[in-house]
Amino acid sequence: MKKLIMLAITSALLYQTGCTSKKEEREEETKYTVTSPLKIDTSFTKEYVSQIKSVRNIELRAQEKGYLQNIYVDEGQTVKAGQLLFRIMPKMFEAELLKAQAETKAAELELQNTKLLSDKNVVSKNELYMAKAKLDAANAETSLAKMHLALTEIRAPFDGTIDRIPLKLGSLVDEGALLTSLSDNSQMFAYFNVSEPEYLNYANTNKEKGKQQVSLLMANNEVLKSKGTVETVESEFDNETGNIAFRARFTNPNNLLRNGETGKIQMLVPLKSVLVIPQKATYEIQDKKFVFVIDQSNKVRSREISIANEMPDLYVVGNGLKEGDKILFDGVQKVKDDDKIKFKYLDPKGVISNLKLYAE
Repeated sequence: MKKLIMLAITSALLYQTGCTSKKEEREEETKYTVTSPLKIDTSFTKEYVSQIKSVRNIELRAQEKGYLQNIYVDEGQTVKAGQLLFRIMPKMFEAELLKAQAETKAAELELQNTKLLSDKNVVSKNELYMAKAKLDAANAETSLAKMHLALTEIRAPFDGTIDRIPLKLGSLVDEGALLTSLSDNSQMFAYFNVSEPEYLNYANTNKEKGKQQVSLLMANNEVLKSKGTVETVESEFDNETGNIAFRARFTNPNNLLRNGETGKIQMLVPLKSVLVIPQKATYEIQDKKFVFVIDQSNKVRSREISIANEMPDLYVVGNGLKEGDKILFDGVQKVKDDDKIKFKYLDPKGVISNLKLYAE
């Protein structure tokens, strides 16, 4: 009797468990949610690797040969326009100037004497013209000597910051030798390359809006406080890369940026009539992106897609989907090809506006 009672209880439990399992399976089937790609006009912030250059950055080179007699500045020092930076030993040029000045005085006296004799018809007019020519030549030599002497002093052509000084005091300097570089860091240029489609979008969008503002993400992942403005676009595309160079200008009030730095330009890129889907609706195999598309018989089919752009929680689809396709939104990891599912369809506008609520 006890065996019959135990058998009945076991059968009841098994029946109840089976019913519960089937109920859970039915509930599991209804948990899937499906949505569609959404066609919208939008924009996203894209980053471009940039090279940062001073508005003015020049090399200061010796224009005369001689020994480096004086260095009046230090590396990294800020200087003013016209400030004396270096002096190359000027003694030889000082002597040349004295010689030229003496020859000028002699030519002046000779001209005066020749003029007196010419007025008295003692010498011909040709003698007077030759004396004048001699004085002109002496004056030219004096001017040239003054110029050579002036070139022994190297002065700052504008306000800026001194770079490394490779030569030391007393070094023999050849004509054209590099003394240092000078950078005007009050404002900075940031050069970055843009693809042809992005350039065309930029050109069409900014005809009416004017110059576009951009941000600069520095190497320490901090954004420069001052905004920049896209000023110019180069005239030609690079045949090898298909890109064209943009130039943005930034103010540099704290002298934080220096010539030669790198960073990333952050620019708002407009997108028109693009298809967007939640990133959550995709999965990846060997660096390729896939979604599950629901066919007319409610079966899931994997489909490879290409990603044109990436936005927070969203992908902009390049190829592989069209407006109206039904894609699996929730439960991507729980199904496989040819699984027949039951689902609840969610409006894509609502899905995208509430992505944070759906995020796992």
